[in-house]
Amino acid sequence: MLAFYYLSLTLLMTVLLLLTLFKAINRSTEDLNLRKSAKTKLLVGFLIWHLYTYLIATSGILQSFEFPPRFALFLIVPLFLFTGIFLYNQRSKRWIQEISITWLTSIQSFRILVETIFVLSVAQGVLHVEATIEGYNYDMVFAVTALIIGLGLVFKKISLKVVLWWNYTGLLILFSVIFVFVSTIYFPGLYGYENTPAPLDLTKYPYVLVAGFLMPMAVFIHVLSIVQIKNSKSFKRT
Repeated sequence: MLAFYYLSLTLLMTVLLLLTLFKAINRSTEDLNLRKSAKTKLLVGFLIWHLYTYLIATSGILQSFEFPPRFALFLIVPLFLFTGIFLYNQRSKRWIQEISITWLTSIQSFRILVETIFVLSVAQGVLHVEATIEGYNYDMVFAVTALIIGLGLVFKKISLKVVLWWNYTGLLILFSVIFVFVSTIYFPGLYGYENTPAPLDLTKYPYVLVAGFLMPMAVFIHVLSIVQIKNSKSFKRT
């Protein structure tokens, strides 16, 4: 059942993000060929992303906590590079401005579900408690603010500058979560352990989808929102 939760949330977020991006592409151009080309590139990109995550997780390469950190080198770093390069190349595209900023903020509340699954994972020995809200992972608290910021945008009570800094804060929170995961593996003494409390199941599929898709997707949406705000005419006038 736990594996089903990981797979279901990943599928749900993939579909929601693709539908949102497809809608933005439709609104950005009337050229059917351009629409088809852009959608095809996105779909292929996501398929490659998922396929790479599956293959690298099932290959056994990640199933070691020896140094250098294979988890970071083969999974986290490549996906972050993909996000950075893709959004840098697309930063001036019209479709980015066609995405609802309210959606970009509110959707980050999906991290509440991620952290809930984390707690269930501890109970089944797939994850260690330090990486949850019971330890040093405060991402669930931030995820709740996504709903508050979203409501503020709906009722026009929050400025774009606030949303911009909220996105920067969200990235810092995500990096702090990464630090907790990495440090519990390579520096367990910081948390009072002689050996790492992290189980190797973390590196297996589908549990690896958190680091392989859900967390990078949260980073992707944050960066996408930052690019959108900085390109916004209303923001530039302030």
